Amino acid sequence: MLTHNLGYPRIGSHRELKKACESYWSSQISLNELLDAGRAIRRHNWQRQHEAGIDLIPCNDFSFYDHVLDLSLTVGAIPARYRPLLDMPDSSELDLCFAMARGYQKDGLDLIAMEMTKWFDTNYHYLVPEFTKDQTFSLTSRNVLDEFQEARALGINATPVLVGPVSYLLLGKEKVPDFNRLDLLDRLMPVYLQILGELQGLGAQYVQIDEPFLALDLQDETKRAYESAYAAITRACPELKFILATYFAGLEDNAELAASLPVNYLHLDLVCAPAQLDQVLSLIPPQLGLSLGVVDGRNVWKNDLKRSLELISKAVEKLGSERVALAPSCSLLHAPCDLVLERDETALPSEIKGWLAFARQKLDEIVTLRGLAQPETHRQYADKLKENMLDMESRRQSALIHRPAVQQRFAAVRPDDLKRQSPFGVRQEKQCADLNLPLFPTTTIGSFPQTDDVRRLRLRLKKGELTPEQYEAAIRTETEQAIRWQEDVGLDVLVHGEFERNDMVEYFGELLKGFAFTGSGWVQSYGSRCVKPPIIYGDVERQAPMTVKWSKYAQSLTAKPIKGMLTGPVTILQWSFVRDDQPRSTTAKQIALAIRDEVCDLEKAGIRIIQIDEPAIREGLPPRQADWKDYLNWAVEAFRLASSRVVDETQIHTHMCYSEFNDIIESVAEMDADVITIETSRSQMELLDAFVSFRYPNEIGPGVYDIHSPRVPTEQEMTALLHKALAVLPARNLWVNPDCGLKTRKWPETRRALVNMVAAAKALREQV
Repeated sequence: MLTHNLGYPRIGSHRELKKACESYWSSQISLNELLDAGRAIRRHNWQRQHEAGIDLIPCNDFSFYDHVLDLSLTVGAIPARYRPLLDMPDSSELDLCFAMARGYQKDGLDLIAMEMTKWFDTNYHYLVPEFTKDQTFSLTSRNVLDEFQEARALGINATPVLVGPVSYLLLGKEKVPDFNRLDLLDRLMPVYLQILGELQGLGAQYVQIDEPFLALDLQDETKRAYESAYAAITRACPELKFILATYFAGLEDNAELAASLPVNYLHLDLVCAPAQLDQVLSLIPPQLGLSLGVVDGRNVWKNDLKRSLELISKAVEKLGSERVALAPSCSLLHAPCDLVLERDETALPSEIKGWLAFARQKLDEIVTLRGLAQPETHRQYADKLKENMLDMESRRQSALIHRPAVQQRFAAVRPDDLKRQSPFGVRQEKQCADLNLPLFPTTTIGSFPQTDDVRRLRLRLKKGELTPEQYEAAIRTETEQAIRWQEDVGLDVLVHGEFERNDMVEYFGELLKGFAFTGSGWVQSYGSRCVKPPIIYGDVERQAPMTVKWSKYAQSLTAKPIKGMLTGPVTILQWSFVRDDQPRSTTAKQIALAIRDEVCDLEKAGIRIIQIDEPAIREGLPPRQADWKDYLNWAVEAFRLASSRVVDETQIHTHMCYSEFNDIIESVAEMDADVITIETSRSQMELLDAFVSFRYPNEIGPGVYDIHSPRVPTEQEMTALLHKALAVLPARNLWVNPDCGLKTRKWPETRRALVNMVAAAKALREQV
């Protein structure tokens, strides 16, 4: 019975990747030093998995930014605008990769970054491949081959990992009309076959090919593409053994297709969809083995070994142990690195810590399950099974989890709690009269740059080097400076800057009951951006106001309206590690009640505009469309529960980013926010099309400034984007704002970009 891993966290246990990349971008280290940092992380990851006893260890799961972007570079799918960088003598392959991810603005070139969106229903972002009708492919980067040889030189039984050819094309976007990106498969396949052929020649035994779209709704042409692609792959590389990996959902109506593909192992996500095992076992041909994803690769709870063993036993009884492999449900990219690093009892009490497993511990769970599943080794692992069963029962019975007052309040929610007092048209007139904003009002999404000085303040407070009074005085100074600067530059609706906040989810979790926190539980969101998701272990309740003091202070400094800034219930849910002992919808509505208390207190404090960010609404969509309606119903209800108990004059904003809205636009409208701000700059306003064809009734702020890139857009560029928006939106409904919060940016570029943005709005007012 083989054990294998689909992927390991690439950031390093102490975020070494983040520190190295950001040092390179700021010219503090050389390219060779950055490459050395990558090698060190890979070596550590491989050795860790080898020591754990994993048989097949992934390589090419590491990336300096994003694995889909790496594949675009590998197969030569480089958009034409970046081609000049290939001819620059001092530009490396990695520099090209970073330019595609972050944009490029020097050497006389001004290149926008590639579009970025969510990796299925996770909080990981990938760079969207761009395809044209005359697209060509060629082996442009040999990274997958080089990493395999690097691992083999260290004595690692490495299994190269590739996103499969069909999923890669489906992850991309056609950049010109009148063609289907799947039509490019015949041109793409020779590059895949070249890579696989060279891996075969280098002595690779197994190759893992990820085809997550096999677990989604597929059209007939896509199914035919799978059949032709894998017939070609296995015909060309008969000496390689292939693990075809699916995850995040069950195969369902694609099970027969997946089981018929000529591969050696088919990987199933039995955490998301355990019921699919019976279906696949009824279809499986005699030459196919199954990889059972029985350990949760994207949450932090310990594995229920007894439950997993039931699934494993069922597969072994049908197939025999030699045709069964064990693995996490998906790549451990989505899990923190190592629970051993958590030593702060106040943040993560030992009782809760005893319920958890991070990436390193999940490897041990895989090996333990193999030991328990085999009669010859079961006895030596029996004590671990008993201990695990006690842990499971301890968690179920813990008094930390259940709060009767929360459950009673949840049960008392009624339909009227989900409705504003008046329809939007009535509210809009009242808000226009009350707020007296100009046409095309300007604002930002909430946060301003968190400088090293601001972060040091928080660290010094934590270490006891500052008193709470000294810390608050320093934050007041930062807030006042931000308010004065916004007034000077001419923004219409101001924000306090969020200098007191560590993270838009973590900050609120720290102030709510039912949340626990880690010191080193970082996961990658995109590039060097890492987040430390809270752990929702029990019923959620607000104990005291969380943001009122800082919003009220900021409003006291200016006559212009200040936005109260809150994170919405669905985003707090999606960007946390969520308890798995009750429906996610219940947890979301518990959070919504807590946020509603904060909204009401902000309104009482005189805050007339309140933004409830929900960037994760689209991300939370289940992979299968049949499950969308139920999710969207409770997600919209959670937002409305949080936002509806205010007077008509109070303007409710929400923010969404990096989402395709076409499929959910009706649900977005049902949220009934007065103003929605969305990411549109990377797509050059393409994402606005959904709001146009649907005739979205409320006000919209389409982002005109990509904050995920250090590049500073010109006034003319933003004006042109606004004209695109104005061509399809009523002038009175159009706001002007960046794509997202500015926390990760530096002040110099932020100042220049916002000055240009305000100038663009003023120019548009004059023209209109």
